[in-house]
Amino acid sequence: MTRMSMKRFCAIVRDTVRSLPAEIQRHLGNIVIDVEEEPTEEFLREAGFTEEEIAAGETLYGYFQPLEGVAAADLLEHPSRIIIFKRPLEEDFHDPEQLQIEIRKTVIHEIAHHFGWTDRDLERFDNDPDPFQKNKKKDKNQHHDTEMS
Repeated sequence: MTRMSMKRFCAIVRDTVRSLPAEIQRHLGNIVIDVEEEPTEEFLREAGFTEEEIAAGETLYGYFQPLEGVAAADLLEHPSRIIIFKRPLEEDFHDPEQLQIEIRKTVIHEIAHHFGWTDRDLERFDNDPDPFQKNKKKDKNQHHDTEMS
């Protein structure tokens, strides 16, 4: 397994957030996005994993910890938190290009939870090996059409 530096991994996370449309970014002021190596067994238990699932090696790529029980005036002092776990992504996606895609997918997936989307709502997005490729093709075609006119 090729390991990506923490600096590079965090840069992909940061660039993903920066690439989001302004109308989404303006609603992210009360979210902290952290990168950690991997979830602990205790964290996985608290996230609802069974001992059998943990023993089988099941893990998380990311996790959204919503803000709960905090008054509106305290939102900035007690933000919601998204954690992106580096090692599980690296272990499952060996190709550097696919790893970058999966990091982006994980960040967007967890941000979607902030907006109330469930895992079920996100199934089509999650199951697409490269949901960003369609946009690239569309953008290239539009760019090509513009050049020809």
